[in-house]
Formats: sequence, C-alpha cells, structure tokens
Amino acid sequence: MKQSIHPEYRPVVFRDASAGFSFLTRSTRTAESTVAWEDGKQYPVIDVEVSSASHPFYTGRATVLDTAGRVEKFRRRYGTASSPSAGA
Repeated sequence: MKQSIHPEYRPVVFRDASAGFSFLTRSTRTAESTVAWEDGKQYPVIDVEVSSASHPFYTGRATVLDTAGRVEKFRRRYGTASSPSAGA
C-alpha cells in the first residue's frame, strides 16, 4: 500500500438530530465541530438527516401506498389471480 495517498481513517460520531440518536464509528469524513462522547473524549461530529433510528423501514412505520392500482393492473395484464393465501 502506498504511503501518504490515503485519507486519514479515524473515529467519528454520526448524529441524527431528528431521532436524538448518535453512534461512534470510524470514517474518513471530516467535520468542523466536535462533541464529547460517553468515554469523555472529543470526536468530530457529523449531522445526518436519516439514520436507522429515524428511517421508516427500520422503525416499522413504513407504509405501502398503491395509489395507481399498480398491483391490480399487473394482475390484469399478466393474468395472475389474486388469492388470499398468496399475500400471506
């Protein structure tokens, strides 16, 4: 591996302000601000809009919207019959 061409890989805190969730991991990202972590050390902090704590898929709040009747249109076009046990 060549020396002096790779970015510095260091601990960074990612913070999801909408969910009040933050986690410490390693990254090459840089940040201007720092935050004191649970171990008492200062780490660069990067604010993110969505994390696993606020994303609907991971929180179980995901909804499936069939606004245009796409499932029914598919079944009509390709001849698949809808049965109650097929969706379960």
